[in-house]
Amino acid sequence: MVSQAKFEGRAEFEGRAEFEGKTVVVTGAGGGLGTAIVALMAQRGARVVGCDQSSEALKSPHLASRHVFDLLDKASIAAAIAAILDRDGMPDILVNNAGWTRAETISALNPDKIEQELDLNLTGVMNFADPLVKAMAGRGSGSVVFISSVNAIAHFGNPAYAAAKAGINAYAKAIAVELGRSGLRSNVVCPGSIRTAAWDHRLAKDPEILGKLQRLYPLGRIVNASEVAEAVAFLASDRASGITGVVMPVDAGLTAGCLPFIDDILGA
Repeated sequence: MVSQAKFEGRAEFEGRAEFEGKTVVVTGAGGGLGTAIVALMAQRGARVVGCDQSSEALKSPHLASRHVFDLLDKASIAAAIAAILDRDGMPDILVNNAGWTRAETISALNPDKIEQELDLNLTGVMNFADPLVKAMAGRGSGSVVFISSVNAIAHFGNPAYAAAKAGINAYAKAIAVELGRSGLRSNVVCPGSIRTAAWDHRLAKDPEILGKLQRLYPLGRIVNASEVAEAVAFLASDRASGITGVVMPVDAGLTAGCLPFIDDILGA
């Protein structure tokens, strides 16, 4: 039975102590969202292990350890897992953040793009997570957070990426259901649009695109990386000890309903 003192300790939470003594592995650690997750976890006391596809992406001073591998390369993944376990030990928290997309509509798809986006965003993520997840369950504790997308909940373009992220949501629930009794929690954060470098190619085509986005979001803006990182930290933490198998949108209300329908059709 959990003591009342433990709950009182959570209520008296002080940011830096939350992840003290914890090892957190973050993939895609050098990206816009990854950088925010790394910084927040480190600020709250975690020993953060960063993973990305190049050493140049892993320059953050918040990283205690760095591993370079390619999610499209099984041998690279296997070598990275062995190196992480050897050098850093079994993680307490695994944040599967890495992902990428460019095929924005069905007309942009072809067999090569379909294969690449599914392999990178689903198959590669599962190949990396699976051995670590099983090891954490074997130990009897751990928390896994997957970064998915609102594209996995409703269609906002990027069909191959969306299909892969929908698969991630299903995989996360499978972990939650099958390994919960082994002390493992698994949850998903589904961001809406975030202003990171991933939007640069769209801004190059249309510098006004961020302004156009505002009318789609009930909060009148898109979310920022730090807001998504806060959701990741919460789900990873003991504060969410009773939460597993959850798919949480962090999207300024985008998936709650269609605001342009209210504005344009109902005239509210």
